[in-house]
Amino acid sequence: MDDQGPKGRGPHARVLQTIGPAITAGDYPPGTVLRTDELEQRFEVSRTVVREAVRVLESMHLVESRRRVGVTVRPAEDWDVFDPQVIRWRLAGPDRPRQLRSLTALRSAVEPAAAALAAEHATPEQCAELTEHALGMVATSRGQQLAGYLVHDIAFHRVVLRASGNEMFARLGDVVAEVLTGRTEHQVMFTDPDPEAVTLHVRVAEAVRARDAERAEAYTREITVGALRELDILAP
Repeated sequence: MDDQGPKGRGPHARVLQTIGPAITAGDYPPGTVLRTDELEQRFEVSRTVVREAVRVLESMHLVESRRRVGVTVRPAEDWDVFDPQVIRWRLAGPDRPRQLRSLTALRSAVEPAAAALAAEHATPEQCAELTEHALGMVATSRGQQLAGYLVHDIAFHRVVLRASGNEMFARLGDVVAEVLTGRTEHQVMFTDPDPEAVTLHVRVAEAVRARDAERAEAYTREITVGALRELDILAP
């Protein structure tokens, strides 16, 4: 995606990255009307730029456009809560602890089942990837290397979801990536990861390679339970 895309540095991205987080933070309550002419003046951009930003917000179900009314903010229950950008904005806002718990509860419901399926369906290449990233997590788990640890952590969970063979689970890879990234970026992590959690990732990789679905599921459940415990300490 180039610099003009939603995640780039183009004019409409600037509008998007201001209005989107404000909506998800509750600065614009449901029913608030955002008038395009006012947005043009505020951001000193053209109507075309505002419309591009609004189209992205509409695709996330954060707003809806009405003729002769303007752009109306939709209630939170309408939002596309699985959109990675929406997740990122919500994790950056005041509702972060509740959002983290909601997403971690989703992980606890999905990832253990995905790990059990991965033990049955993972290819040799996927088993090798799991081992590689589990060992990468071990190597970066000390010395405050959270950025390096995050790379392996995200990759590990993406492989588990993909190796399940279930396309619905696989599509949650971006959601899990945003949860893990948000925890790190917003310092809802210990300066060094919990050694028990690191060890559990290694055990999941071993269980998947051994085709032991029961152990893979149990160890993954322990990982998500541990993540919830950490939230009780770091994001009460």
